Amino acid sequence: MRNEPCLIQYCKAKTYAPAGTHALCKEHFLEFVKWRRRRGQTMFFKYGAMTMDERDTIVEEWQKTVKLIEPAAPQPSSQP
Repeated sequence: MRNEPCLIQYCKAKTYAPAGTHALCKEHFLEFVKWRRRRGQTMFFKYGAMTMDERDTIVEEWQKTVKLIEPAAPQPSSQP
């Protein structure tokens, strides 16, 4: 797999599996699989038969449902 960051913004975890033409970390990949299963067995099998480029539209749809957690801004040091 290519050495690229997780597709989800602000995620710094190591990539685990492909999602379309991109890659996800293990936590986000498992969330993606659960999301596909909740959409029904037909969707789950249909995704397996798609090309990587076709999968991108499904990944983009799922990506809209992911809650982004912004990293905390560094606090200025109060020591003189």
